[in-house]
Amino acid sequence: MTAIKFAWSAVGGDPALVSRVSTVVREGALPGRLPVRELARACVGACALAAAELGARRAGLAAVPAVQVDDGAVATAFHSERHLLVDGRAPVSFAPLSRLWPTADGWVRTHANYPHHRARLLGALGVSEDAEAVGAALAERTSAEVEESVTAAGGLAVALRTPEEWAAHEQGAEVARRPLVERARLDDAPARVLPPTGTSPLLPAAGLRVLDLTRVLAGPVATRTLALLGADVLRLDPPHLPELPDQHADTGFGKRSALLDLAADRSVFEELLATADVVVTGYRPGTLDRFGLSAPALAERRPGIVVAQVSAWGAYGPWARRRGFDSLVQAASGIAAIEGPKRAPGALPAQALDHGTGYLLAAGVLRALTEQSRDGGSRLVRLALARTAEWLVNGLPAGPRGDVTCDGPGPWLAERDCTLGRLRHALSPVSFAGGPGDWARPPTNWGSDPAGWA
Repeated sequence: MTAIKFAWSAVGGDPALVSRVSTVVREGALPGRLPVRELARACVGACALAAAELGARRAGLAAVPAVQVDDGAVATAFHSERHLLVDGRAPVSFAPLSRLWPTADGWVRTHANYPHHRARLLGALGVSEDAEAVGAALAERTSAEVEESVTAAGGLAVALRTPEEWAAHEQGAEVARRPLVERARLDDAPARVLPPTGTSPLLPAAGLRVLDLTRVLAGPVATRTLALLGADVLRLDPPHLPELPDQHADTGFGKRSALLDLAADRSVFEELLATADVVVTGYRPGTLDRFGLSAPALAERRPGIVVAQVSAWGAYGPWARRRGFDSLVQAASGIAAIEGPKRAPGALPAQALDHGTGYLLAAGVLRALTEQSRDGGSRLVRLALARTAEWLVNGLPAGPRGDVTCDGPGPWLAERDCTLGRLRHALSPVSFAGGPGDWARPPTNWGSDPAGWA
């Protein structure tokens, strides 16, 4: 339980409540050289306990409901994008140019799933869209040269580093100095009294309105979890940045999806903000500030708001404004070097930085709502994939062997029909006595809903 205690403490939880958590430890769940299973279990456990705590407060229960964290359910959820089937078709997780490549002096990791990122990568290398040509161009350059030139062009490429090299890097050192979860009170707004909820099922976030301005993957995982717990989650995307359909299908459960140009339709956003309880953002730090979406600006216009922010590298250091994804953070932070066989780099058994950070972000939001309902104040919760990586590499011991074996997704998959087709999907691992077992609604088509509350 050491890892769960640490994660729970990171979101400001009462240490005494950890006794409400039990675990089903399964051998073989999320196997790796690093303690991925322990990280995943801790993040989900903290989230489930935060949900149970808020649910008990809103329902007037005498005790916080018991929480169970099952490694099988956690491992299945951390592979949700792999388990997804749309009318029997398995999605493609990574595009051909999103991979590790050898360079003149080492390795580099690229990310080119989105068309605009692929175009910038190819432009920086001066080649056509051909994997052989890309490989040849990369082999002629050093990893540092590739990282800087592609980044300067607005693309995504990161040189592979060892843990020691990352610790010596200015960004790595800055990340290591930060708390796992940054939490702040923004003002002295009065406590917002949350209306009582029922108990069948117990929905801690029932009636709460969440503006979801996130993309890929940690932010959508967090808001998907808040939707499971009863929140009215409205995801807003700019019309000029289409989402990958399968990615939307995996992370859109329980939400509605609308398109909104923040510059042209500012009045619409302000109307939504006026009655929102939570705003979650997943763009690079500072990107949305010009629209008045910094945490202080949001709190000034909507006192009592909870602002949750997630980024790849953190809102500090020389890489604060850089784009990033789970796979790139794995390469930069030394994870890929640790997980690789001998001379070649490897990867974690799941996109655990994304999923783990997503559940921690949801936990931070739920705890902020609990604290706010008692003590008032607008709240800020901020996480970074790179800080979660730091915890995985340097702060987490491996746990004991399990009494049972993880034999696969088992009972943690479900099927349902929706406008996207017949979906097979992973169930949420966030489980507590009386809580929901599945989302109330499947995902809708991307951008198909009106930009208004339900």
